[in-house]
Amino acid sequence: MQVWREFSEVPRELGRTVVTIGNFDGMHLGHQQVVRRAGEVARELGVDHVVAVTFDPHPIAVLRPEHAPATLTTIEERLRLLGEAGVDDVLVVPFSREIAAWTPGEFIDRILLETLHVKAVVVGANFRFGARAAGDCNLLRANGSGNDFVLEEVTLDGGPQVWSSTYVRTCLAAGDVTGAAEALGREFTTRGVVVEGDKRGRGLGYPTANVPVRAGAAAPADGVYAGRLRVLEGPDAGVAFPAAISVGTNPTFAGERERRVESYVLDRDDLELYGREVEVSFTERLRGMVRFDSVEDLLAAMANDVQDARSILGD
Repeated sequence: MQVWREFSEVPRELGRTVVTIGNFDGMHLGHQQVVRRAGEVARELGVDHVVAVTFDPHPIAVLRPEHAPATLTTIEERLRLLGEAGVDDVLVVPFSREIAAWTPGEFIDRILLETLHVKAVVVGANFRFGARAAGDCNLLRANGSGNDFVLEEVTLDGGPQVWSSTYVRTCLAAGDVTGAAEALGREFTTRGVVVEGDKRGRGLGYPTANVPVRAGAAAPADGVYAGRLRVLEGPDAGVAFPAAISVGTNPTFAGERERRVESYVLDRDDLELYGREVEVSFTERLRGMVRFDSVEDLLAAMANDVQDARSILGD
């Protein structure tokens, strides 16, 4: 898969393309449905390239940073998920206020026609684009009739409501990781490098791999979860270990302020994970975050958490 981060990087000799456009944050089932249909349209038209157009940073982070949504994926994770979903190439538009000011006509001319030589556009039915979101599917369809491209609108599926990144964020904010997984089509994950903490868990008999919650990133609500920790590099790379996972600031101990994801790999105290990148996946919420009156009460709760996690994970 080719990734272009500037318009000038797109090959001039690129043939006709089928283009799908969106933020694709989280690559939930709605996004996957659109990408899947783009691939079908490409085969129907005999087009070799399915190109996803996405934006970095998120447009709201540029236009109204105080209202920017917590991101479900980094741009690198988004690219990986787009590739797994079946796109051939990705154009990452370096979003800026200048690009935000483009009229819908400029957006079509500069990106779809001049850069990507579009043959078909495949987007969700609620797609909007251009300055003040003035462009919609009706405008794309009308423009395509004079520029030799067609529009395919995809009616998005879901449960009681259409799958969306906003819906996934709402689930996570409530600690509903099973609801988030249903919308994503996979368990919610977070990645990061394991950092040294105060080693309090090790002293209590539950050594944890601590990953700070990335600034601006979505994470499940504070609480304890069953899930898995997958090592991404070094010894045991690719292995997903069953884990009891705490998200929060550990309120039992005064002075802790940094929000972290702390994973205790069940029945393992021999893993050396400091400085290594890991991926933590969340299967089910066990309980909310509680401030315990004593270390003894905390230890009793942790023992119950481990037992519940083992039961849920089948390990």
